[in-house]
Amino acid sequence: MSRAAPSPIFTLRGAGAPLNTLHFSCHGGDTPLLFSGSGKGAIHMWNLNTRRAETVAEGHSGNSVVWVNTLQGTDTLISQGRDMRVCLWDLSEGRTAVLDSLWTGSVGFCQCSLLEMSTETHLLAFAGQQTEEIKIVELPSKTPVCTLIPDAKLGMVMCIKLWQPDSGPGPLLLAGYEDGSLLLWDVTQRAQLSQTKAHPEPVMCLTFDPQCLRGVSGSSEKDLCSWRLDGQNNLQLQDSVPLVNPGVSQLCVRGDGKLLASAGWDHRVRIFGWKKLRPLAVLQYHTDLVLSVAFSDHQDPRQRLLAAGSKDQRISLWSIFNEGADTG
Repeated sequence: MSRAAPSPIFTLRGAGAPLNTLHFSCHGGDTPLLFSGSGKGAIHMWNLNTRRAETVAEGHSGNSVVWVNTLQGTDTLISQGRDMRVCLWDLSEGRTAVLDSLWTGSVGFCQCSLLEMSTETHLLAFAGQQTEEIKIVELPSKTPVCTLIPDAKLGMVMCIKLWQPDSGPGPLLLAGYEDGSLLLWDVTQRAQLSQTKAHPEPVMCLTFDPQCLRGVSGSSEKDLCSWRLDGQNNLQLQDSVPLVNPGVSQLCVRGDGKLLASAGWDHRVRIFGWKKLRPLAVLQYHTDLVLSVAFSDHQDPRQRLLAAGSKDQRISLWSIFNEGADTG
């Protein structure tokens, strides 16, 4: 007999709006934190020890917050809102002050992507003012690095992922577009390296594992699409993973490369083994669309958590497959 579906170990309430984005910060200091961005423009900083919001920051004029992240080794938070701004926050000594902001010009839902180049320098990629435009800047200086515009008309930029390969001179960027295409960009050369049509519908989300050069993407349809990069940086489609119900908001691979989580429009979180994309569990708790999923970065594997944020204004926290489980 299969085991009963697990329940959340606890739930965070009080955001008062849909939870569009989640980001853990659990590896520094004594207090594990979870940041959330809501549909009414609030950023909650949840203390996972007390299970309460330690701070609530309002910095996007009531516009939906679609992405949050932190600069490693600093007290700087980055948030992206539908007010077409990216804000940099100072969280040191209990502050919640906006240090600087960057105008993106984009009214879409494409989340930014952040890449740490050194302890002092980060690259930030975001959808630009033009429909198919991706801009990359250096932080904290906001120095423009490049603008990426595809040769063909692919529609709006829907999702992006910036990363630094182990070999090769500079960063690469994966982008999903409105027509269902995936493009691989060489940031240094400002050049397209590869393109493939992954979905018949817009690419709603993607995630990529640089360790094994594999990725997976989702759309409004009933399938996840997995793909890989070969030695020549060509995108190659692999398996199609069927879902029971259509629609995926977000995808996330756990840091140890063992699990994939999907946020479903059917109110469910699905867990797959990352190696073979084998279905492992269906997490049922939320009463509306699940909009965001994130794995924690606890140093102790036994403390690792999965968080899911929903349109029902709740965040569920789960402890699953943390040790000894076959997750092939």
